[in-house]
Amino acid sequence: MAKDAHMLNSFDSSALSSLSQDEVALIRKREEVLGPAYRLFYEEPLHIVRGEGVFLYDREGRAYLDAYNNVASVGHCRPEVVEAIYRQATVLNTHTRYLHESVLQFADELLGTFPDEIGHAMFTCTGSEANDLALRVASKFTGGTGVIVTKLAYHGVTASIAEISPSLGQNVPLGHHVRAIDPPDTYLYAGQDIGLRFADGVRAAIADLRRYGIKPSALIVDSIFTSDGVFTHPPGFLQEAAKAIREAGGIYIADEVQSGFARTGSNLWGFQRHGVVPDIVTMGKPMGNGHPVAGLVARPEVLKPFGNDGRYFNTFGGNPVSIAAAAATLAVIKRDGLQANSHSVGKMIRSGFEKLALKHGHIGDVRGDGLFIGVELVTDRNAKTPARELTHRVVNGMRRRGVLISSTGTRGNVLKIRPLLPFKEEHANQLLHVADQALADL
Repeated sequence: MAKDAHMLNSFDSSALSSLSQDEVALIRKREEVLGPAYRLFYEEPLHIVRGEGVFLYDREGRAYLDAYNNVASVGHCRPEVVEAIYRQATVLNTHTRYLHESVLQFADELLGTFPDEIGHAMFTCTGSEANDLALRVASKFTGGTGVIVTKLAYHGVTASIAEISPSLGQNVPLGHHVRAIDPPDTYLYAGQDIGLRFADGVRAAIADLRRYGIKPSALIVDSIFTSDGVFTHPPGFLQEAAKAIREAGGIYIADEVQSGFARTGSNLWGFQRHGVVPDIVTMGKPMGNGHPVAGLVARPEVLKPFGNDGRYFNTFGGNPVSIAAAAATLAVIKRDGLQANSHSVGKMIRSGFEKLALKHGHIGDVRGDGLFIGVELVTDRNAKTPARELTHRVVNGMRRRGVLISSTGTRGNVLKIRPLLPFKEEHANQLLHVADQALADL
């Protein structure tokens, strides 16, 4: 399978000649048994066999600093989470139509991290399922089907969610009921009222939906606009957009799969920095530190029509073992102060890249919140010309030096830096040192 022109940081199998015989054999076996749809990262794919803390290890025992993973966010093979999964699996794991205390206890604890307006929790296995369920709830509540997303959004892989995920590429078309708008790009549109500009995009999408007889149902955004390029400032810019969709009879869904669970540092949930309460919040990936558990929380009045007129059942969503993983993960975040750590270490990393920008002219912008950072690379700072190929070279240069990041953005020129939550100062220094080396190579 040749390199995917749309997917950033994807492996090009025409470069097999540069790999070892064992690696070539593994790649060929993947193609044989898994088919052509899967993709690998990096010019030289990684063969990872073990993880511990903030490091991944290949089969030769080489350590890679993981500054990308948002799944095992509290650390690879985190002992407390592993123990919780093991302990519950030795007692009971079954479907979710029996009474069980743990799911209720965890739901209470989870809801306690949200504003008072959010009152119910529902559980799934993946973020894709959570977003799928959220759209069903939204449609029932609003009577509409129209969905507004950002230009390069990614929300999941089910049929209904793939068609609201432009980042999957041109060969995965958007639904006729979907409108994709410009992200709140504070770099390209510096000096403009970014909240007003984004809300105007929402209003234009609403008008276009209505022109084709489609009633608006939801605005769904990843609270940190991950695939669009990482946009976090200024705090509060989402308020006007949420107001616009609600005035049109729709609801605001915050997709927190990327930005939730202390990732953004300033708050536990990404939407909180904007001073607006969503109607539905979805979550997944880091929720169980790698165990497949996800879900949503919602305003009771939004969930009521869906619950009254239908029923919801998910065989594995919220099973005892999954809930044990999720409860242990949230406990680690709270006990170890990982939100505060995300805030302080993230600030250190952003400051470090700002200093590197004085040395490396290709750094056009540094942005982010907590341990989610975007560094935009350009060939000309004045023209803000995107340096897509140079971004690819930096990502792979860092990989060769033992630090893992990726790339993102509508122009493919943003370094996507998403360290694990227990990152310490020495890890941040290693990341910055290797980034300095990779940028110097340009």
